[in-house]
Amino acid sequence: MTRRTERTARAVAVAALASVVLAACGPDDPEKPTGTGKNASPRASAAPGAGSSGTPEATAPADPAPGDTANPGVPGASKPLTRAELDRAILATADVPGYTVGPMDPPPPQGETPAEEACAPLTALLNGKPEPAAQASAYRQITGANAESRPAVSVFLTTHGNQGAATVLNRLRTAVTACRDGFTTTGPTGPSTYRSVRALPPVKAGDDGLAYQLTADFEGDPVPLVFHVVRSGATVATFYTANLEGPKTPEMPAALITAQAAKLSPR
Repeated sequence: MTRRTERTARAVAVAALASVVLAACGPDDPEKPTGTGKNASPRASAAPGAGSSGTPEATAPADPAPGDTANPGVPGASKPLTRAELDRAILATADVPGYTVGPMDPPPPQGETPAEEACAPLTALLNGKPEPAAQASAYRQITGANAESRPAVSVFLTTHGNQGAATVLNRLRTAVTACRDGFTTTGPTGPSTYRSVRALPPVKAGDDGLAYQLTADFEGDPVPLVFHVVRSGATVATFYTANLEGPKTPEMPAALITAQAAKLSPR
């Protein structure tokens, strides 16, 4: 098997871990493989729609009513964007030098469901559908100028109403702490194992933000998935990437996050 074939096979296999990895690191991803796993553990298969049964945490604000508009109780409150407005507001190729933004299919209707209810917010994001449910969404895939610097990052914007957008981040913060020792899920292709969750320093952008690493287990090998979530008014921007080479935390280009927050800021 050639090295390129090995890279392709590894990328395709690890893509089964989650819909976010499938979007960001598909068969053409240039990442190098680490070889086959040992002590095989269950594969993951994430898609939107599952893991949506989690209940709000006690510290999370109440869910908004549909059509929620500016709320003086939420910093940076703004009117929720429509699907057409999200398509105009999401990053485009001209927004950040050195990066190309392309189309990305929305997540499939079936996804993972966590065994631990406290981890439902993390699973919902893996499935491509942060909770509370979005009123509109837009998805894109981002690549760098060359194979060496290519970040293989995917981004999606979701609008929830101002209170709902704040709730998305509050629930995620609670889940990162509650699920730090890992959790398991079930999905269309079987069970999945996530070894750990840990908070990362967020990029200072928008009205609120958080970042974390979710380490998946693929046939005994760790696969780090990194998420950066930023709220700008009623809109939540989610960025994610994965390291297919080994356990090192993959880098998230801060320029992408700050550029996206700038596009969402009121002018």
